[in-house]
Amino acid sequence: MEMLVVKGERPLSGRVAISGAKNAALPIMAATLLADGPVTLRNIPQLVDVATLARVLVSLGMNIHGDTSGALHFETVDDSQQTADYELVRRMRASICVLGPLLAKRKRACVSLPGGCNIGHRPIDLHLKGLRALGADISIENGYVHAAADRLVGADIYLGGAFGSTVTGTCNVMSAAVLAEGTTHIEAAACEPEVIDLGNFLNSLGANIVGLGTPFLTIEGVESLSGGNYSVISDRIEAATLMIAAGITGSEIQLENAPLSHMTAVLEVLDQVGLKISSTANVTTVDGRGDRSAVDFVARPYPGIPTDVQAQMMSMMSVTPGKSVIADAVFPDRFMHASELTRMGAQIRREGSTAVVQGVPRLSGANVMASDLRASAALVLAALAAEGKTVIRRIYHLDRGYERLENKLNALGAKIQRVEDQPVEIPSVPSLSKASTPRSNRAA
Repeated sequence: MEMLVVKGERPLSGRVAISGAKNAALPIMAATLLADGPVTLRNIPQLVDVATLARVLVSLGMNIHGDTSGALHFETVDDSQQTADYELVRRMRASICVLGPLLAKRKRACVSLPGGCNIGHRPIDLHLKGLRALGADISIENGYVHAAADRLVGADIYLGGAFGSTVTGTCNVMSAAVLAEGTTHIEAAACEPEVIDLGNFLNSLGANIVGLGTPFLTIEGVESLSGGNYSVISDRIEAATLMIAAGITGSEIQLENAPLSHMTAVLEVLDQVGLKISSTANVTTVDGRGDRSAVDFVARPYPGIPTDVQAQMMSMMSVTPGKSVIADAVFPDRFMHASELTRMGAQIRREGSTAVVQGVPRLSGANVMASDLRASAALVLAALAAEGKTVIRRIYHLDRGYERLENKLNALGAKIQRVEDQPVEIPSVPSLSKASTPRSNRAA
């Protein structure tokens, strides 16, 4: 198992490019199941999650190969497969996004339930509600979702949940509805840029989806989708993470392909913190060399501050003068990174559903452990600003959503090594025996 060793307190400078968006790439890859011809996807990030979903799709009868340009080519060669096995799906919750495309295209789908998640309870009841409304017969048996429908029919569907709209649920239902007979109206659809990107991809293949970017989608079903070529949007979460890296280290960096139009709320909060962000053509300059100020914010569904940026922001607030109050309306218990930041000297306390962060002058290097994808990024950011050496374990979480983040940071001047984690030999404890029992006990 690998770990990162980070030497902190190094200023950053230079330019790096933002990769394709993981949260757009995965549902778009799943939606290639709907196409009657070959599909070429560009700007797909090289991530563990992408490789995992590729294995799921291959198991479902798809041929996938890359070329020298970095593009991935998808083509169905066996449409008889209908089961997404547990051994593959368990590795990544987003694998559930094959459910809608499988059902719509092959009339049957058997997909393993994705299981638990470190950042909170994430049920798929809204996915199933939407697919049932389209006419699917759905049951759950032995840990698998079984869905069947000889014919899907357009319907009026409400996808709102207790913590906002369901992103992956919207993707699943939208992907199924494009091949349903008649018209589907989705209310409380997720508005995230990644959902829009999926919709634009489906439209490029011949779907008819109107209202993308709003909570109200109208989908006119079509008989079939063709093959095509498509380029995935840039990753707003990676862009935000690197912007925060500039802020937490007091540095100036440049980012290529940062999707600023998808980051309005993030940019506003970073401006309040004190970062200066400007853009010319395709290059964004992030200047974090000025004074920083504490801010309060709540992570919300788009267009609010993403929950996927909350942990990284907490790292920066840990070394920002003043008190910040942070809440997460999407995953209210997503604060597992706070305890690891306190190991590095951060002053963070939980007050109900909020975290109160009192900025400290500096953090100190420590041995820490990542609990999830964005917590991993938060610890890397904290380590950049910390005094001394920080060792971050369980970085397999990081590799799920960042394309070798340490390489990009090293290109900006950081000093991060990826090394094999050496197991520590624990001395054996001598067993207690009569021979080692104190004389007073023997006498008793």
